Amino acid sequence: MVDGTELVELEDRWLLPYRSMQVTQIRVSYQLTLVLDGEAQVDLEAEAVLSEGPLRASDVVTSRLVPERQEVAPALALFGTTLLSSVAFKSGMLRLVFDSGMHLNVKPDAGYEAWSVHGPESLCLVCMPGGDVAVWQ
Repeated sequence: MVDGTELVELEDRWLLPYRSMQVTQIRVSYQLTLVLDGEAQVDLEAEAVLSEGPLRASDVVTSRLVPERQEVAPALALFGTTLLSSVAFKSGMLRLVFDSGMHLNVKPDAGYEAWSVHGPESLCLVCMPGGDVAVWQ
């Protein structure tokens, strides 16, 4: 039985144990970091897309986030939101869905680690250059 606090591996993805965690802090450097209240964090180093509403909707509003240039101001809207879903695909894609209706999507990068997630405890996933995902528990 899975209680929602464990990493769940499926054929093409991992369900991250961040459901119901709130974004309590946002840090900006060469990366964008979302600190979560469950002793976890999400680090983005590659370009990401933040959208409001379903991505396939005709009126979807999207913002491009570029952490290495500190072009991440739209991500400040995530402060105080709660994660409804957090999925790391084995293709290297990361998708986070928030209770505000916002979605954050990060694709793998050919030359850099696009994203990483840490916690709770010793859990760590890193999207390696090219899209492979390394997992430590």
